[in-house]
Amino acid sequence: MSTSPLVDLRSDTVTRPTRAMREAMLSAPLGDDVFGDDPSVNALQERIAGLLGFEAALFVPSGTQSNLCAILAHCGRGDEYLVGQMQHCYRWEAGGAAVLGSVQPQPIAHQPDATLALADIEAAIKPDDPHFARTRLLALENTLGGQRMPAQWLADATALAARHGLARHLDGARLFNAAVAESAVSNAAALDEARRISGHFDSVSVCFSKGLGAPAGSALCGGRDFIGRARRIRKMAGGAMRQAGVLAAACAHALEHHVERLAEDHALARRLAEGLAGVEALRVQPPDTNIVFVDLVGPARARSIDLLAHLERHGILATGLYRLRFVTHLDVDLAGVDRAVAAIREFFTA
Repeated sequence: MSTSPLVDLRSDTVTRPTRAMREAMLSAPLGDDVFGDDPSVNALQERIAGLLGFEAALFVPSGTQSNLCAILAHCGRGDEYLVGQMQHCYRWEAGGAAVLGSVQPQPIAHQPDATLALADIEAAIKPDDPHFARTRLLALENTLGGQRMPAQWLADATALAARHGLARHLDGARLFNAAVAESAVSNAAALDEARRISGHFDSVSVCFSKGLGAPAGSALCGGRDFIGRARRIRKMAGGAMRQAGVLAAACAHALEHHVERLAEDHALARRLAEGLAGVEALRVQPPDTNIVFVDLVGPARARSIDLLAHLERHGILATGLYRLRFVTHLDVDLAGVDRAVAAIREFFTA
């Protein structure tokens, strides 16, 4: 086993709070958020809503719960939402909207660039007929698989949904990664871009515990009445926390200090992808942001488990549920990425 520091590339959710973030958490003024009087939570909710151009926001424990609250606040029993086959709120959230809300998902196949064809979205909208679930919502995600969604496509897809009377929700788990990738690398430019993206939607979920590096927490943004409905759902789902300002302070610190630095994660992801280019057994998807997907091809397809074990022996962690995934974040540095590239290349040349 390697004696070098662990390089954890499984996800950007594995980050630990920085010293400055811990200090912000320790000094946070607290109250009881169930009664609405935690000042740190209230300040975060007001700030993120204002930044993204919404009337209100709701602090929740996780992005999964944020999406659940959004779908159930937009849709009722017997309604459906349109969603991509590989989107998190359909594939990776245990079927929560269907199980807990009796809301039917209508998954749509992705195009090679991870978008949904506008014709496929339109074809999936059901007519007003008692044979069908009522189509109420289009749920989109950015980024998806490390790829940011094209700005014009977001505008066109949400405009299509609006023409058909559908609400629009964005799972913006990595909204700021998309904003940094799209904009000039400055905090102000990234925040402006995040607001522009959000302007296409009726509600947006933002996660603070991924690239922004907070230990937990997401925010759901939307209109005041919508957030009122979401607050009730959060309570039913067990997400109403008490002195939640400890976590909200970490999220506020991340919003202030960790947005611009996402560009560093993107650069490291590109370095990792470029370092694996030319390995015959691999097909590497060039990343837009901080996630690199790698497919094993040919005879190597049967060796993914062996490769992950080899990396772990070298002190490198990755995941491979259906493709190999490597995620850079604030706890990964240049040396760690280069170690990962060297270990992977060694595996295929040994």
